[in-house]
Amino acid sequence: MDAKRSISDDLLIWYDAHRRDLPWRAAPGARADPYRVWLSEVMLQQTTVATVIPRFSQWIARWPDIASLAAADEAAVMAAWAGLGYYARARNLVKAARIVVIEHGGRLPDTEAALRALPGLGDYTAAAIAAIAFGRRAVVIDANVERVVSRLFMAAGKSAVRAAAEAITPDERAGDFAQAMMDLGASICTPRSPRCMLCPLAGDCGARAAGAQESYPVKPAKKPRPQRYGTIFWLERDGAVLLVRRPAHGLLGGMRALPTGPWADSQPALADAPVAGEWRLLNTTVSHVFTHFALELALAVARADAHKPREAEEWWPVETIDSAGLPTVFAKAARAIRGV
Repeated sequence: MDAKRSISDDLLIWYDAHRRDLPWRAAPGARADPYRVWLSEVMLQQTTVATVIPRFSQWIARWPDIASLAAADEAAVMAAWAGLGYYARARNLVKAARIVVIEHGGRLPDTEAALRALPGLGDYTAAAIAAIAFGRRAVVIDANVERVVSRLFMAAGKSAVRAAAEAITPDERAGDFAQAMMDLGASICTPRSPRCMLCPLAGDCGARAAGAQESYPVKPAKKPRPQRYGTIFWLERDGAVLLVRRPAHGLLGGMRALPTGPWADSQPALADAPVAGEWRLLNTTVSHVFTHFALELALAVARADAHKPREAEEWWPVETIDSAGLPTVFAKAARAIRGV
């Protein structure tokens, strides 16, 4: 038996016995609902499985299929996405759903090329849907798969990892194989202290034989994130706080949020307040890390006797602020200001 067949067979036998029970998965050998696969893969980008499971179930209860998502109000979708990060993904879900309804009869296309043509579907997501939902032979590489493959073959660099993954991806059950690799990386071939004694591929692993498991995958040195600063403004009146709708395009675009001045390289000023008033800076700040920069926010509070909301502004009851769908950075600020 060649190495490719040995690795895939051993892994699939392990998967059939030890697969994770996840709400978007079908039984081994069965086809999963393409919409559920798509939604789960988008939600899982940069978010843990434990966080996604309840959010996925809530989403499916509200928008159970592509047609219902295509008909959804985008603001409601964005609010439902709050806390999952990368809000452009939620906007692209709606855009893609509408395209699928109009151009594909409400069904996701079943090839990688056609899937990549939809908004927000890159190489990984298209390959995952094609393999898991449609049984296509596709090479699916996420962080878990990259780690497993790099250790198996002591492969350094994305091109080497992809070539090795291509070599061991079977023609049959490619979707189960991809999910098996994900499960193996999540539960056994972990970034630190991998559980090699339990690994079904231990005998094939080059890094284990060399005692170099934690040296793979080889990662380039990270560049330091730039530091930016800003101020969040909490304007309260009669038990309500002023919220704004951020511009449709840009970071956190279209989201409901607390007013904020620009996020810049220097310390912020109260001159950026949304209205004139007796603003008071709190003796605490809120920090948040985005993909490309770190952010430190001063917190300013004031009360308003009268302020008529302008376009893209609204008064929101303080007691129900948790239901406003604020992005994580603004939810942090709201908790800090309220002392929650």
